[in-house]
Amino acid sequence: MYSLAFSILFVSFLILTLLLRFWLASRHIRHVLAHRVAVPTEFAAKIPLAAHQKAADYTVARTKFGLLSLLVNSAVLIGFTLLGGLQWLSQAVFQQTGPGMPYQLGLLAAFAAISGLVDLPFDYYKQFGMEQRFGFNKMSRRLFFTDLLKGLLVGTAIGLPLVWVVLTLMDQSGGLWWLYTWLVWSGFQLLMMVLYPTVLAPLFNKFTPLADESLKSRIEGLMTRVGFASKGLFVMDGSKRSAHGNAYFSGFGANKRIVFFDTLLARLAPQEIEAVLAHELGHFKLKHIVKRIAVMFAVSLGFLALLGYLKNQLWFYTGLGVDPLILPGQNNDAMALLLFMLVLPVFTFLLGPLTSLSSRQHEFEADAFAARHTDAADLVSALVKMYEDNASTLTPDPLHSAFYDSHPPASVRIRQLRLAAQ
Repeated sequence: MYSLAFSILFVSFLILTLLLRFWLASRHIRHVLAHRVAVPTEFAAKIPLAAHQKAADYTVARTKFGLLSLLVNSAVLIGFTLLGGLQWLSQAVFQQTGPGMPYQLGLLAAFAAISGLVDLPFDYYKQFGMEQRFGFNKMSRRLFFTDLLKGLLVGTAIGLPLVWVVLTLMDQSGGLWWLYTWLVWSGFQLLMMVLYPTVLAPLFNKFTPLADESLKSRIEGLMTRVGFASKGLFVMDGSKRSAHGNAYFSGFGANKRIVFFDTLLARLAPQEIEAVLAHELGHFKLKHIVKRIAVMFAVSLGFLALLGYLKNQLWFYTGLGVDPLILPGQNNDAMALLLFMLVLPVFTFLLGPLTSLSSRQHEFEADAFAARHTDAADLVSALVKMYEDNASTLTPDPLHSAFYDSHPPASVRIRQLRLAAQ
């Protein structure tokens, strides 16, 4: 009875989220196309109509592509769960490996390989179809597959030991395995924040010290004013993959570094770059990064505790089309992990607006911080250029934006900044 109830609940949530996401997407497409004919008044003097229409077309194309991906991923999800895909895969792997850790790791590896093959055509089309059509792709096919291979090797080198530790804890550390796993996972996340800037990121991109002495002096003056210590200012060769531009800081503790996309430096004036960086530094000084990490750790603890309960419930497996007793006398922990990761997004999608609301509030606060330490008009000018260059729509559907967008709509954000500049 519990198994059937959970199956019905899972299917109901899946259908609900699919209908909601299609409805939101259709609203978004209609809203963007309805405002395609004219640039919003507050941007009319800065953004040409052709650029506005390109952003509208790009947004519609991305939204439609997202719906196609959603349909395929939903079909794959049903195939893996209720239609018995994971059950068949687990049996096939078990026949090759026998019981124990080889089976557990083999099941996860097989699932990852199949998922990667399903995603590959979509990733390829996105890069060489959609991004190419709108003039954003700068990546060669050779680089695309080189990145794919590097990502596979790095993911295996990092992920395999981590998964082995997690599975070992699940099997051998008793009822509080989820707490010990959380401690390991949290430590791993902090370690990645330290290693990413200097070890992982350089495997994919070239980072060179900022050579423009005038700009460097301006940025160092800003960092002194706001009390930010950095390990250096670097330029990333983002242009070898995309025409999109951005700036960010990465690292943790004393390992922090500031990174600019070369595409961003080529487009913005020095005072605009300073304003954009002031916004990013605002996230740090206002402890947004620490708050996000704390929330991430708290949420992961809650989810791991939930998994700690579910992994011992027969209905959790059978309600999703899996017989967990493939290994007599043993727990099928890898299957529990897979099922949990597959179904969790279905049940948490409706919480999206809460996450977006928090993120937007942080963006407003970072903008206000930038306006206090630089000229707000410079940040407005920089944002307008970035919206144009990245083909970001100026007229998103408000409800769609509330669900999906981590940043406030352009008109709302810039209106706030212009008020600050007065």
